[in-house]
Amino acid sequence: MLFHPYELAFCGYSGSGKTMLATAVVRHLAGKHTVGYYKHGCHHFDIDREGKDSDLAASAGAVTVMVSGPGKKAVISHAPPEPADFERFAFSSCDILIVEGLKELPIPKIILVDEGKKILERIEEGSVSMVAALAVPDDPSSYRLPSLPGVPVFHRDETAAVASFVEQHLMERAAVSAPLTGLVLAGGKSSRMGEDKALIDYHGTSQILHARNLLAPFCREVHLSCRIEQAEKYAASGIPLIPDSYLDMGPLGGLLSAQRALPERAFLVVACDLPFLDAGTLGKLVAGRNPFRFATAWRDPLSGRFEPLAACYEPKSREPLLLRHAAGLNALSGFLATTGIEELESPEPDIMKNINTPGERSRAAMAFSGTKNTRQ
Repeated sequence: MLFHPYELAFCGYSGSGKTMLATAVVRHLAGKHTVGYYKHGCHHFDIDREGKDSDLAASAGAVTVMVSGPGKKAVISHAPPEPADFERFAFSSCDILIVEGLKELPIPKIILVDEGKKILERIEEGSVSMVAALAVPDDPSSYRLPSLPGVPVFHRDETAAVASFVEQHLMERAAVSAPLTGLVLAGGKSSRMGEDKALIDYHGTSQILHARNLLAPFCREVHLSCRIEQAEKYAASGIPLIPDSYLDMGPLGGLLSAQRALPERAFLVVACDLPFLDAGTLGKLVAGRNPFRFATAWRDPLSGRFEPLAACYEPKSREPLLLRHAAGLNALSGFLATTGIEELESPEPDIMKNINTPGERSRAAMAFSGTKNTRQ
C-alpha cells in the first residue's frame, strides 16, 4: 500500500490514452463504490491563482489551505513532501483509489501500450514493477511477454472489461491481505445477569464456545476478547485470548485491542450474549461483506439502528475508531451510523436479541427447550 489499501495505477507514456481509460473505469465503478482519483505528474499545475484568497493565505504563511463551498472542497498543501501521509488522509474515506501515473513505484498497475510499444522494452528490462494487466491499441492476442506470463491483456477500448478486472483484482487482493478473523466479545461485567454471560449454556456448551463454533467456518482463526482479570478463567476454553489493552471502553476496547494485536486483519465480531444467532444468518453477513468499506453491518428497519456486535470491521476502521475515542465517542453503533459502511438487510429481530438479565435468560432457555421438544 502506498496511498490506499486498494489502489491500482494506470501508467503509460503521454498519448497512450491512460486518462481516457482511467476515467472510463471510474465511471463504471462509481455506481457501486466511492472512488478516489489521484493524478500524478502534472507539470506546474496552478490551483491557487495569484490574488485569490487561497493564494493570499499561502503567501501570508499558511502551509495548508482548505477552500470550501457548496458540494466541493479543495486542500492545497505547500508543506515539504512526506511519504504518502497527506494522500492517505485525503483518500481514507474512499473504497478504492485509481492512480494515474507513477509507473516506477511499487503499485499494481495497468500498463497502457502506445503505438511505439516502447514501454514494453522497459517492462522486459524489469524497470516497471507489479504489472497487473496490459491495455493495448490493437490485437490483444499478439501481446504475450515472457517476463509477464499470465498477465491479462485488454484492448484499451474494452472499458467495461477493464473495469470488471480492476474490481475483481482488488477484491482478490482484499481476500489475501485482509482475511476474516473471528472475534468473540466476552469482556462485559454481566452486572445485570448476576453471573458470567459468556459461560451460560444454551446449546450444550458455553456461549463462548458456541460463538467460536459459529465463527470457525467463516474465519481463518478465532480469538476471544476479554478483560485482563478474565484471562485465567477463559484460558480453559482453548480459544486464543486477546486481553483488553484499551480499558473501560466496552466493546470498542475489545475491537481496538484486537486490531492492535493483529493489524491488517478484518474482524468478524460476535458478542457472547447472542444465543439466537445462527450459522445461516452469520453466513449472510459474511456473503454481504464489502472489504472496501470500513465495516459491514445490519440495520434494524424499525429503529434505524445498526447492530455493532455481529458485524465485520475492516482494517481501515481502526484509525477512525481511534479518532472517535479521542473525541469521547465510544459507541460502535454510532461509528456504524456515521461512517461509510456496507449496509445489509436486517435479519429477523429475535435472532439479534441480547440476553442480559435472569428473566431474559429463562425465556431464552424455554425457547430453546421448546425447539428441542418440537424436533423430538
